[in-house]
Amino acid sequence: MDVIKVSDPGDPRLADYTRLRDVNLRRHLEVEHGLFMAEGDKVIRRAVAAGFSPRSFLLTERRAEALDDVVRACDAPLYVVGEDTARRLVGFDLHRGALAAFHRRALPPLDDVLAKARTIVVLEDLVDHTNVGAVFRSAAGLGVDAIVLAPRCADPLYRRAVKVSMGAVFTLPHTRMDDWYGGLDVLREAGFHLLALTPGEGSLPLAEAMAALGPHDRVGLLLGTEGEGLSSRWLTGATARVHIPMADRDVDSLNVTAAAAIACYELARAGR
Repeated sequence: MDVIKVSDPGDPRLADYTRLRDVNLRRHLEVEHGLFMAEGDKVIRRAVAAGFSPRSFLLTERRAEALDDVVRACDAPLYVVGEDTARRLVGFDLHRGALAAFHRRALPPLDDVLAKARTIVVLEDLVDHTNVGAVFRSAAGLGVDAIVLAPRCADPLYRRAVKVSMGAVFTLPHTRMDDWYGGLDVLREAGFHLLALTPGEGSLPLAEAMAALGPHDRVGLLLGTEGEGLSSRWLTGATARVHIPMADRDVDSLNVTAAAAIACYELARAGR
């Protein structure tokens, strides 16, 4: 096992772990080098179990042996650093004491993902990584087959999304559509009934809309961006507009992560 103790946060061997909260830097660095970060030993183990190849591991001294079995099974180096070095390197207190950099894999073609799915969640321009990770966790836990991302959606393999999803981004099939403008046409041509979640006028209760579908129909749940919701083009392109009924008339809708969880539960309850 290749264990390397490092005391200098500027050591070039630790470059993958630099300033993890600097979103602009991380986007550039991770795309350029084809990597993503996993934080916490549980999430790191799930990434390895899902077949992702590690570039390196970074553990603090108090957690230096937490991943011994994983590190021994890989060719990647293990860097061990003190708490202060870790803080200066990543930009925050590394309470979990464990990070790993992994090689990214190319996303599968949209047609391949759709071919194996009966239920999908389709995200239009969600830009908050926490929300994207939470949607992945709910969708995976409630049996959705895949997630499709619009071109401008946040990266599900960004560190925060990975952490919030508890590794669901590693196992739930997903891909990104190339064309926002005509993307829904592709989904409809593949046989999906597209249910657009919106509190807007004319929408049906979600359970009622799903009850009108056949037992073998393919279903796609459309979720829009934080605040404004789905675009008018996607609302127009949906098979039906649906909502989650609210008990309090002063509350017209839920946030996107809560709405996603309830909608995915309704899909599961309907036997989809």
